[in-house]
Amino acid sequence: MSKYQTLVNILDELRKEAPAEYKRYYPIESNIEELNKARARSYIHLFLKVKFGLLQFQERESFITDDKSDGGIDGYFIDQENKIIYFIQSKFRINEKNFENKNIELDELLNMDLDRITKGEQSYADGTKYNNKIQQLIDNIQNIDDYVKYEEKVILLANLKDKYKTKLKPITLFPTIIFDYQKSYEELLFPVVSGTFYNPKELKITINVTNYGGSNRIDYYVDTEVKECNISVLFVPTEEIGRILYKYKNSILKFNPRSFLELASGSVNQNIKESITDLKSNDFALFNNGITMLSDNTFYSDRVGKRNEAALIVTNPQIINGGQTAFTLSRIYEEHLKDGKNLDIFKTKEVLLKVITFDHDEENESIVDPEKLKLIESISRATNNQTAVTEADRRSNDKIQVDLQQNIFKEFGYFYERKKGEFGDGIRFKYIDRTKIVDRETFLRVVISISRWCQVYTLHIYLWDRRWCQVYTLHIYLWDRIFIRRWCQVYTLHIYLWDRIFIRDKCCGLIHN
Repeated sequence: MSKYQTLVNILDELRKEAPAEYKRYYPIESNIEELNKARARSYIHLFLKVKFGLLQFQERESFITDDKSDGGIDGYFIDQENKIIYFIQSKFRINEKNFENKNIELDELLNMDLDRITKGEQSYADGTKYNNKIQQLIDNIQNIDDYVKYEEKVILLANLKDKYKTKLKPITLFPTIIFDYQKSYEELLFPVVSGTFYNPKELKITINVTNYGGSNRIDYYVDTEVKECNISVLFVPTEEIGRILYKYKNSILKFNPRSFLELASGSVNQNIKESITDLKSNDFALFNNGITMLSDNTFYSDRVGKRNEAALIVTNPQIINGGQTAFTLSRIYEEHLKDGKNLDIFKTKEVLLKVITFDHDEENESIVDPEKLKLIESISRATNNQTAVTEADRRSNDKIQVDLQQNIFKEFGYFYERKKGEFGDGIRFKYIDRTKIVDRETFLRVVISISRWCQVYTLHIYLWDRRWCQVYTLHIYLWDRIFIRRWCQVYTLHIYLWDRIFIRDKCCGLIHN
């Protein structure tokens, strides 16, 4: 199954989220034209889900305007937090060749009537009224009190020739972000399968903390080999941690050696759970070592206009330690939310939170600092050294593992599983099946076997040791397409032969159910 076929499968599953009364999403399978229209509309659903975290079908549908008299606008989203209005133009192609090669023409973009719509005009120049969804868009814009502070951007879900990219603004009026086929695969398809719906640069979480009159936090500056960082330690409401992990899952566990599903597969700490559900006192604060979180920027204020309250705002948060504690809280939060139970059980119960904030370089904000990433890996490894984390999981965020995952997906559309269960959402929602997932240990054994290093009996000792990669100089040629193609081909053959042997042995009665 190619990346395009995986994408189509995802779009079909998104279609099935529609209530029965949305008949346009349930065409007769033999009606190919209507089926393609439904998939094209679901493509916009995918974008809204991944980029803006709109999980509910009806919520996403309210922002899709694609229909007759839509003013050339297929969808939109008003980001009130960042004060940006996004206008979406989408061209979904019905086969893989066209999706990856066919470009949108400039005259198709001329159909976008953005100038009239953003000025409040309710009809085309010839007097034809825009459809109801566009009328709602106009009303929403008019109801923004500080609209002058907002920035407009155009999202183009289509391929565009390079020579036309400099000519876009006079046509679209606003800055345009292009999602060509490759960017759609990497920033829409992969995140929805891995459950990382949000770009971490866009994550901002506000945590309300109770201030009982005295100082409830410790601030300390540390000068590391890389750069200065700040450490803030304070107690925060358990409900906020439960809500955060319930909502964001893998998006805030990128530097944690465990994925959300792996945490879910383990047992919930019963003592921790009972200290929330069965006790009214704050014994919870004594039962765990707390949570460690990374942040790009951290702001604290006890002047929020409310008595006995303060606010902590963390930008691009990532939980690197205390995942099991956070998961236990999220599971309690989820159970009470789904059952309609009162969340008062969290009242007065707090958990220790350590926030590590790196010195933020505004001038080089877009530059990824390798030394900073190396420091983060070291912090993650050190803080997780006391818990039952396998060496394979502890190494899952090493650069070589991240690069391997990215390159296998980019070249072949397969999902290399760095962390156990990280593609659980993809399996759960039927976006992919397990044959698309590459098992990390089996893959590396294949690499070693075809590289004439067959001491398999000692493999478990050094398989995840960084020195293995250095000694074998794997990093020198790891991304050579000849080698990686050979490895993936042999891995596929290995899985095929293993399945055949399993079926044979089962048929011969050598394996019992």
